[in-house]
Amino acid sequence: MTLREINSKMVEATVLPGQRLFSQRGAMLAYKGEVSFTPNIQGGQGGVMSMIGRRVANEATPLMSVEGSGTVLFGHGGHHVHVINLTGDTLYVEADRLLAFEGTLQQGTMFMGSQGGVMGMVRGQVTGQGLFTTTLKGHGAVAVMAHGGVFELPITPQRPVHVDPQAYVAHHGDVRNKLSTALGWRDMVGRGSGEAFQLELSGSGAVYVQASEEKL
Repeated sequence: MTLREINSKMVEATVLPGQRLFSQRGAMLAYKGEVSFTPNIQGGQGGVMSMIGRRVANEATPLMSVEGSGTVLFGHGGHHVHVINLTGDTLYVEADRLLAFEGTLQQGTMFMGSQGGVMGMVRGQVTGQGLFTTTLKGHGAVAVMAHGGVFELPITPQRPVHVDPQAYVAHHGDVRNKLSTALGWRDMVGRGSGEAFQLELSGSGAVYVQASEEKL
């Protein structure tokens, strides 16, 4: 494992010769060994066309490449961190939540309407997450940021999970997501529960939920 949690707000990365990490620019806290940090003008993996796609989609968080031999501590803004290990599947996460990820993972961008149809687009607007999201696919570790810590909820075919859109952090697996509503007359007159919208995730995989309804 290249990335591991040191405490709730810092991760340690082991940097090995011939291997590369990506991290959010300026997130290095301390390091040991011979390690170099280079601004990544392509904003991660996938080449120039992928970079253009991420910028058009507003999913181009400034990143830096980390190479050499040693260990590096990462953290950013005092946010809580959580390490997710991917074993061949795809993680869906907003670009500004990425703290660091291994260079073995293939980075891409996905249109929200392709996973959830029209409601996927509506979800992007309601949650303020926009119409696109970042994807990381393959084998490797990802460190994501959140408010108040992260809890992993498994999703099984018989048990979909409903999440407050503001508490959603990321998900992976063979999962469909859609925005569900529970608007009633009480919501119309301002006497509702305050939980009018939920994000419904169904299929097989896991969703990561933060302990807050505050966005980064």
